[in-house]
Amino acid sequence: MALGVPRGSILLTAEQIASRVDELARSISRDYAGKDLLLVGVLTGAFVFLADLARALTVPTAIDFLAVSSYGRSTVTSGVVRILKDLDAEVAGRDVLLVEDIVDSGLTLSYLVRLLRERGPGSLRTCVLLDKSECRRVPVALDYVGFTVPNVFVVGYGLDHAGRHRNLPHLWALKGHRDPGEGAP
Repeated sequence: MALGVPRGSILLTAEQIASRVDELARSISRDYAGKDLLLVGVLTGAFVFLADLARALTVPTAIDFLAVSSYGRSTVTSGVVRILKDLDAEVAGRDVLLVEDIVDSGLTLSYLVRLLRERGPGSLRTCVLLDKSECRRVPVALDYVGFTVPNVFVVGYGLDHAGRHRNLPHLWALKGHRDPGEGAP
């Protein structure tokens, strides 16, 4: 049965991803030992990563989601971040870990960190699956990073192109789509 595999090449296998998620979970569990952690996932791309990460954590956690849009159906960001779904949970005084699928220009993550800081969390850190550091336009602190990847358009493991390929277990570099990122020339 075909999974609707995209044209391109596998960037990271499901096994590589699972191994790294387990490593991240061990670090996060160690850093948050004795604390009650609120995981804030950025929809929709981070849902698979967040689910795997949450199951691997050994500390008490609550989970909530933000939904934002800066890409729409394009492979290039508009540069404008819109909140489509806000948090249901109160973050004031809580230990919050913002979980994102991919960071390129840093514009979206920078915006979300500012938004959450204004709400007075006890602590706020970030965890990203993929870092495209060569595309960075604004500095952002990345506390936990799964992988640093080149400037290619990535799909699979929750990441999509026009709503497709989120279900694939591997991360693929999509052929024919160089990701200009939010800040590339």
